[in-house]
Amino acid sequence: MSTDVTRPRVAVSRAGLPGSGIELLASRCEVVEWDGAAPPNAAELAELVRGCDGALVLGTDRVGEDLLDAAGPGMRVVALASMGFDAVDQAAAAERGVVVTHTPHVLAETTADITMSLILMSRRRLGHAVDSMRRGEWRIFQMDGFLGLDVYGATLGLVGYGQIARAVARRAAGFGMRIQHHDPYQSADDDLSAAVTLPELLRTSDVVSLHVPLTPDTINLISTAELALMKPTATLVNTARGGIVDESALLAALRSGRLHSAGLDVMVDEPRSEPTDPLFAEPNLVVLPHVGSATEATRAAMVDLAARNVLSVLDGREGLTPLPGTSAVPALRSAAVS
Repeated sequence: MSTDVTRPRVAVSRAGLPGSGIELLASRCEVVEWDGAAPPNAAELAELVRGCDGALVLGTDRVGEDLLDAAGPGMRVVALASMGFDAVDQAAAAERGVVVTHTPHVLAETTADITMSLILMSRRRLGHAVDSMRRGEWRIFQMDGFLGLDVYGATLGLVGYGQIARAVARRAAGFGMRIQHHDPYQSADDDLSAAVTLPELLRTSDVVSLHVPLTPDTINLISTAELALMKPTATLVNTARGGIVDESALLAALRSGRLHSAGLDVMVDEPRSEPTDPLFAEPNLVVLPHVGSATEATRAAMVDLAARNVLSVLDGREGLTPLPGTSAVPALRSAAVS
């Protein structure tokens, strides 16, 4: 990596990221890459970005006042290799003139695949079936063994109707599902889905799939009252962000039979690895370790887009994919990349 002080300095918060984005950055910038075996904590990340013009970080890295102030006034852009941006203090970035970008578009189809997988696994109780086999419990064929509920002909309710939800709708149509959605920004019907209110969606859907960002307005969006509106034969799926679902309320609904099943790719306080975690022990709940975008091609595309965002801003141009509603250019532009 170059130590030429005339080149912009860019911090990268993980080593060994997929794709060619880091190589592209290194060809034009001085790259300072985290080399620890574990992710950097807040203090370590702050030290990593000190004196940098840009940073490429993951969606789990907290981007707030401390990090931005540690970087100093030269920081022009923080690029997330993530579509979600709930770990970003957008006000702090705006006050300091820092562009923050994310990676929409490139992961919608891959995440939609996982959403459909969770719908199938949860509705058909496939996780429970696999676990039972691994415990050596499948000794005879029974007509009432491992019974689930149909996906074909079921009504799918999409909470949020952005890129990922629309990709899920296309897949669900192929499964013969009836589709409806609730989104204050997408309130019209289209060829795939009918727009409804949230209470109506919860009452009438056989599968409820969540596709909204984690914001103060969506924390515990699905809690006791919302679960009580759902059919006892319904399935809840969350591939958006942990915290949108009240996990205690969800477990209570599953244990009481108030809800048939659920599938989560996201949880509060990730990562979680304690074998006795109550989420892992619930037979009618399928839990995945946040793998919605986890294909080789998609994760590489996320890093590559983040790198191109960094270079675009440092070149004096607009960020390619700034956070929604934020500036695509820094308040004070730094020198163009040499």
